[in-house]
Amino acid sequence: MFEVFSRSYYLGRLYVTPADGEHARMHRTQHERINEAVYATGDGIERLDTPLVMKLESGHFPVHGDDAVPANTLAVPESMLEGTRIRNPPALREVFLARKERAKQLLGLGGGHPQTLSTGTMGNDDDGTNWTGT
Repeated sequence: MFEVFSRSYYLGRLYVTPADGEHARMHRTQHERINEAVYATGDGIERLDTPLVMKLESGHFPVHGDDAVPANTLAVPESMLEGTRIRNPPALREVFLARKERAKQLLGLGGGHPQTLSTGTMGNDDDGTNWTGT
C-alpha cells in the first residue's frame, strides 16, 4: 500500500472521500497493519491504535482506525477538503505517510498528544508546507 518515498515519508495511493466527524479515518485492520509495520519497535506489547500521521497535499493530520471505513480509503472531514484540489470524491490520490521519526517530530509540535493536532494550523513542515490538523 505504501512504498519508501524519502527519509521522512512513505508514498501510497488511497481513495479520499469526505466524511463526518473530527478526525481522518481509514479501515481499522489496515491502520493496525501499517502502524505495526511503520511505528512499532518490536519491543514488548505495543499499541496499534496510535494515530498514523499522513499528509494530503500540504496538510498533515492524524489518521485513526475505523471499521466503518472501506479498505484503501481515507475518510477525511469535509472541512479539511476545502482548499484542496480534490474534486468529485472519492478520488484516488497520492497520500504521504510520515515515517516514525517524522511522525514523532510532527506530534511534538502538538505537545506530543495526537488529540492536539486537531486544533488547526500548527506550524510549517521542513519543506515549507503548512501543517494543519483536523
